[in-house]
Amino acid sequence: MYPNTQYLTHCAVETHELNVYYGDFRAIKNINLSIERKKVTAIIGPSGCGKSTVLRAFNRMNELVPSARTEGKVTFMGQNIYDADIDPVEVRRRVGMVFQKPNPFPKSIYENVAWGARINGFKNGLGLPTMDEWVERCLRKAALWDEVKDKLQQSGLSLSGGQQQRLCIARAIANRPEIILMDEPASALDPVATLKIEELMHDLAEEYTIIVVTHNMQQAARVSDYTAFFTMDDDRAGTLVEYGPTAKIFTNPGDPRTESYITGRFG
Repeated sequence: MYPNTQYLTHCAVETHELNVYYGDFRAIKNINLSIERKKVTAIIGPSGCGKSTVLRAFNRMNELVPSARTEGKVTFMGQNIYDADIDPVEVRRRVGMVFQKPNPFPKSIYENVAWGARINGFKNGLGLPTMDEWVERCLRKAALWDEVKDKLQQSGLSLSGGQQQRLCIARAIANRPEIILMDEPASALDPVATLKIEELMHDLAEEYTIIVVTHNMQQAARVSDYTAFFTMDDDRAGTLVEYGPTAKIFTNPGDPRTESYITGRFG
C-alpha cells in the first residue's frame, strides 16, 4: 500500500491544493501544508475556519459525511491517501484520531485497548508481546497504567473524564499508528486533567507525529513545536494564513491577521 518507511525524511504528511466541500459549500480552500515528523503541530483559528475539516482530511474522516467531497492531495509516505486503490480503514489505522469528547467503548478498560489491536490483526509470538503486555504498554504510554492496573476489568466509562481521554489515546496507540490526530482533546476537561493531556502530547511526540486542533492559545504555545493559523476568506472558506515554528508565530508573526488573532483583537 505504501512505499518503505525509509522514504520519509522530515515530513510526516503533506497537503497539496486541498479543498473539502460539504455539498456546494467549500469548507477549506487550497490548503498546502507540510507536517513535521515526530513533532506537535497545533492548528488554530476562529470558529468555523475549517480546523477540524483539515484535521479529518488527514485520515479521510470527512468522507463519512455523505455530502462531503475532497479535491487535491494528502500525501502520506509518498502516496496520496485519496487514490482509488487506498483503503480508508488502513489509513485510519495508520493515522489515529482522538476526539473532543472522550468516547471509550462500553467495555472494560482492558478491552478498550485490546479490541482495536485485535481487529487490526494483533499477533503475538516469539519475541513479540502478549496481549496483556501490549495493553500494559499502551496504557503506560498514555500515562494511565498506574491509575488503572488494579481495575482493568472495570468499565472504561467508570473513569474520570481525563482518564477516559487518556484511555482513548491508549486505544489509538494500540493500533500502532504513525500519526495521532487530536481534535480539542482537553476542551471538556478540568485544568489538572488538561495539564496531564498536554504533558502526554509532549511525551508521545518522541514516537508519534501529533496534530492537534485547539482554541486555547496558551495551550498551543505550551505544547506545540509548529503552529498553523487558519481564518476564513470572503466566501467563508477556511484558508491557511501562516505556518511555522510556534515561537515565531507567537512572537513575530509574518501576517497582521495572525497577530490580531493571537493578541485577541479578533476571533
